[in-house]
Amino acid sequence: MRTRKIFWALLIALSILATAFPVSGNGDHLDLLVFDGPITPVFERYIEHGIATAQKDGAEALIIKMDTPGGSVDITHKIVQDILNSPVPVVVYIAPSGAHAASAGTFVTLAAQVAAMAPGTTIGAASPISSEGKDLEKTLKKKVTNVLAKDIRNLAERRGQKAADWAEKAVTEAQAATAKEALEMGVVDFVADDVIDLRDKMDGMKVTVQGKEVVLHTKGLPIRKIPMSPLDAFLNAITSPTIAAILLTLGINGLIFELASPGAYLPGIIGAICLLLSFYALGALNANYTGLLFIALAFLLFIVDIKAPTHGVLTAGGIASFIFGSMVLFSTPYTKVPWAAIIGLAFGTGAFFLFAIAAAVRTYRKRPVTGQEGLIGMVGEARSRLAPEGMVLVHGELWQAVAEDPPIRKGESVVVTGIHGLKIKVRRANKASATSQDGGKQA
Repeated sequence: MRTRKIFWALLIALSILATAFPVSGNGDHLDLLVFDGPITPVFERYIEHGIATAQKDGAEALIIKMDTPGGSVDITHKIVQDILNSPVPVVVYIAPSGAHAASAGTFVTLAAQVAAMAPGTTIGAASPISSEGKDLEKTLKKKVTNVLAKDIRNLAERRGQKAADWAEKAVTEAQAATAKEALEMGVVDFVADDVIDLRDKMDGMKVTVQGKEVVLHTKGLPIRKIPMSPLDAFLNAITSPTIAAILLTLGINGLIFELASPGAYLPGIIGAICLLLSFYALGALNANYTGLLFIALAFLLFIVDIKAPTHGVLTAGGIASFIFGSMVLFSTPYTKVPWAAIIGLAFGTGAFFLFAIAAAVRTYRKRPVTGQEGLIGMVGEARSRLAPEGMVLVHGELWQAVAEDPPIRKGESVVVTGIHGLKIKVRRANKASATSQDGGKQA
């Protein structure tokens, strides 16, 4: 009995000692996620998968190497919750040089147990905007800004007063900071040249994971990259401003070509697929509806110029409208279509309409060459005297004909000018007209 009491006393004492001192991580490697793009459901799924994988394979920590212009507030809240509740320490590393964690990316960075930046990177400018990329209405903006300011301050408070004050201004005043400035304010823990440098610098750091203090032992550990699924990698790749603009342009061109020349099918199918993919990308990038309207106007001007030719005036207007629409398609400085892509797409689309679509319309407008209507303009031979009626051989068939300029002698060449019931109207052919095969020729 006494032995049992001693055993329980020792067990309780060991439990108290275990909670009094930080726990050391015992992973034999680090897991790495690499993400470049806006914060979308793709990023959320990637982080969820990364945390689950790191927990399953016993990683010492999960590093998220990130370059993002921001994204949806709702998705960001879910990502922040995933990071805060992760059973594995999460490290957010803004890299490579030239990268940024703008807008919602600032929240993700501050939620991590360890935050780091590469030299030449930026963080901040987290002011809210609408889903169309525009400024919110004044009252709504004030409400949303106040809520987000409190949320980001809560995330940054553990990093000190300076970090918390700056984080709040990142929302209320759209402030941004360089890597050096962020380090001085305590917004991030390290400025690291690369992932290896970060791994060695954070060795021995104490972090809190699910309420428990953990010491990171990362020096020299191997780093395992967790790849994105093929589908998510594809969806993330198309959420590029340039790719989104190209898909939108190809989609509209394909559908218009199909409408101008029905029956081709392939341009219509490809166009529909490109258009749907562009809608996904534009939604993820918070496209500005004003830009989309100007692009739609450009295509309308292209079409009208084909139907009612203006010697290229409307096409020039369409090109200008397309360029302006592409310029304002995205409202943030981190999501812009490059000038080279804008000019190339604008003039390429203008040329496409001038030649390809115009050719399809001309083909569509051509006179029928089959049936009775196809006889009009054909050259035939009078097989009897037409004064004014008689028989004419046209395209290998005998027709009862009425001459417009009688009399026409037997054997003379005639041209079909019209059809009235079962009779055709003809006139005397020019001497330059040649006889066709089977007695018929297109005039």
